[in-house]
Amino acid sequence: MLNYKEAQTIIASLAKSFGQETLSLEKAFDRILAEKIYADRDYPPFNRATMDGYAISFKDWEQGTKNYAVKEVVFAGQRYGQEISSGECYKIMTGASVPPNVDLVIRREDALEENGRVSFQYETIKPQQNIAQKGEDIKAGSCVINANCKITPQVVALLASLGRAEVEVEKLPKVALFTTGDEVVEPGKPVSDIQIRNSNQFLLKSLLNKWQIKPTITKHILDDKEQLKQEIGAALNCDIIILCGGVSAGDADYVPEILESLGVKKLFHKVKIKPGKPIWCGQLPSGGLVFALPGNPFSCHVTFKLFIEHYLKACFSLEETEWPMLPLSAQKQKKTPFDEFFPAVINQSVTPVLFNSSGDVKAALNANAIAHHPANTQDLAVGNPIAFLRM
Repeated sequence: MLNYKEAQTIIASLAKSFGQETLSLEKAFDRILAEKIYADRDYPPFNRATMDGYAISFKDWEQGTKNYAVKEVVFAGQRYGQEISSGECYKIMTGASVPPNVDLVIRREDALEENGRVSFQYETIKPQQNIAQKGEDIKAGSCVINANCKITPQVVALLASLGRAEVEVEKLPKVALFTTGDEVVEPGKPVSDIQIRNSNQFLLKSLLNKWQIKPTITKHILDDKEQLKQEIGAALNCDIIILCGGVSAGDADYVPEILESLGVKKLFHKVKIKPGKPIWCGQLPSGGLVFALPGNPFSCHVTFKLFIEHYLKACFSLEETEWPMLPLSAQKQKKTPFDEFFPAVINQSVTPVLFNSSGDVKAALNANAIAHHPANTQDLAVGNPIAFLRM
C-alpha cells in the first residue's frame, strides 16, 4: 500500500495541460494565466506627482528663492502649457505629469498661497521629493507576471493597467462527477430513517467551483453494475472522472471492478491515510484520470484536497508549495500507523476540531484547515509544529 506522497507522485507524473484559450479580462478572474505578461511601456510612464502641491526647481530654491508666483495649474491627465522662469512654480495635482523644468513637489499642506503667490514652511528640501520617477516601478519590455499563476483581483488590476483586454489562460478540464449508493437521496426528496442525503455531490461541486470548474456530467448512480458501467462508460472522453462511494470492500462496492472492465488502468487502490484509505485512482484510455473517493463526508473532503487538487495544480503547472506549520494547541494521539488528517482551526496555533468519525456530517463545519498528524509520530504534544492545508 502506498503512502500519500507516493500516490501524489504517481498522479503528478501523469499531469498534462488541458489546452489554452483566450478570454476577456472580465471573464479571466480566478483562471490560470497561460502566458508571460510583458510591460508595454515604463510605469509610471512619466514623472508623476505623488502629492497635491507645488512643483519648483531645486536650483531655484538653492539660489535663495522662497516665494514663488504660481504660473499654471497642472491637473492629472493634462499637459503643462507654459514654461516657467526663476521665481515661478506650477500648482500640481496628485497623479499629474511633472513638467521637465521642475524637479520637486512641495506638499500643499506645507505651503501658504495668497494672491497668486506661494511661500513654503520648509527649511530643507531635496530634489525629486514627492515625484515618482518614470519607469521606477516597471521598465518597458520587462516580464511583469509569469505564466501559470492564478488570476487574482490583484493580477486583474495589473493586467488592466498594462492595457490587456484579453489574456491567454489554461483551459479547464471536462469533468464527470458521479455519486453512488442505494442509500443516498437527493436533498429535498423524502428520506427514510435508513437513508442519507447526497451531501458529497454538493461538497465536490463546491470544491471544483473554487477552480472555476463546473462538471459537464453530474449524476447519482445506484449500486447496480449495469447502470454503473453504462453511465461511467459514457463519460470516458472526459479529462477527469470523479466517483464517490463504492470503493471499499463491501459486497456492493462495484466501482473498481467496473472501471477496470471499461479499460481504466489502475494506478493504485488504497493509500496509507486516515480518513480516505479506500481511494482508487486510475488512468483513462484517453490519458485522463479517474478518482474514486470514499463515501464518508470528511474522507471525501480530505481525498479531494490531497489528490484531485494536487493533480489540478500539476496540470496547470502551479508550484506545489510546502504546507505551512504552526504549533499544536492541544495534545493529540492516534492509534494507526498511517498519516492522519484532521479538521482544525488555524489562528496563532493549530487547534483540532473534535468529531466522531469521517462519517460525521459536521466534522469540518467549524474548521478552516486540514491538519496533518504524521505516520511516524503516535503522540503529539502541545507546541509540536503541525503542517496544515487551508480548506
